[in-house]
Amino acid sequence: MLFGLGYCFYASFIAHKIYSIQEIKDQVPAVEFEDGIDFVPTKKEILFGHHFTSIAGAAPIIGPCIAAYWGWLPALIWIVFGTIFMGAVHDFGALVISVREKGKTIADITGTIINKRVRTMFLIFVMMLSWLVLAVFAMAIAGLFVSIPSAVLPVNIEILLALIMGYILYLKKIDALIPSITALVLLYIFVYLGSLYPVSFEPLGLNQSSQTTLWIVLLFIYSGIASLLPVWLLLQPRDFINSHQLIFGLGIIFIGIAIAQPAVDAPMIRTAGEGIPNLFPLLFVTVACGAISGFHGLVASGTTSKQISNIRDTKLIGYGSMVGEGTLALASLIAAVAGISLVSQCNLPSVGTVSDLNWHIYYDTWANAATN
Repeated sequence: MLFGLGYCFYASFIAHKIYSIQEIKDQVPAVEFEDGIDFVPTKKEILFGHHFTSIAGAAPIIGPCIAAYWGWLPALIWIVFGTIFMGAVHDFGALVISVREKGKTIADITGTIINKRVRTMFLIFVMMLSWLVLAVFAMAIAGLFVSIPSAVLPVNIEILLALIMGYILYLKKIDALIPSITALVLLYIFVYLGSLYPVSFEPLGLNQSSQTTLWIVLLFIYSGIASLLPVWLLLQPRDFINSHQLIFGLGIIFIGIAIAQPAVDAPMIRTAGEGIPNLFPLLFVTVACGAISGFHGLVASGTTSKQISNIRDTKLIGYGSMVGEGTLALASLIAAVAGISLVSQCNLPSVGTVSDLNWHIYYDTWANAATN
């Protein structure tokens, strides 16, 4: 409810009184520099899906689960109010500024406002950050493909579905509703087929380490090719399909919580325990995506600003997408402090097989929580 109020009232206040996006008819860079590659005027619904899933990755899921170690209240307050008054405002502002600066990145804007030396330093920082993010994500996805080979087929089929959908939407000018629903249904069918026909490099005689390395190489090749393609051909439709999955999944999670009504196992606040780190300032570092993240400014200025067809859409795409990520972080927190009690049996690295899992077992100590 607070997220909805923040979007309806606070975001509208910022849009009207601070950015004046309703009163000023800005010439957006997507129209001014349209080239069919990076500068592509896009419907706000599709661009919302593209931006939303670009910022909402693993971090808003992992961060709140770690922050649950300190109890449910600190993370809840930070996620809700951090999203409304900081994270969403930051993303909204970064997007508006980039649109009004003709689609320039944050690094280029710093060069204009401050000096060229600062721009160079910022670009070096962005390059190093991008390397780090690519390395972490490549390791994570490669590890996923090796440990769960049933995931390989649906993940790669989505690329093909996205290419077909991009062709249908932008060259055939067909409405997005039917193709997106069809793609989502087909994707879930291939999730099932993936469980029947797992894809693995093990028959080639490769050990687990070699398989991971091979997948990392293939993922980097894919990333390089994807970065060269027109944004409407792969990135937009792929993320649009992903947004349907994410929204559908969030809906199922909250419906499940409403039906099961699990008891909250976690304490309100935890400040004492074996090896417990300080709540402040580590909470704000632990839950970045899901409350406020500077990385979102790179996404907003690097790609999204070049696809805005009307500056008034920045409210939905900038502020609204961050509210969506905050909702994802909230769902993760609820799962960590309450939903964990619904697990009847599991195997934890710290204690072995557990027949009745709860928060106190999982988060017994900081070391055990980190191991689990």
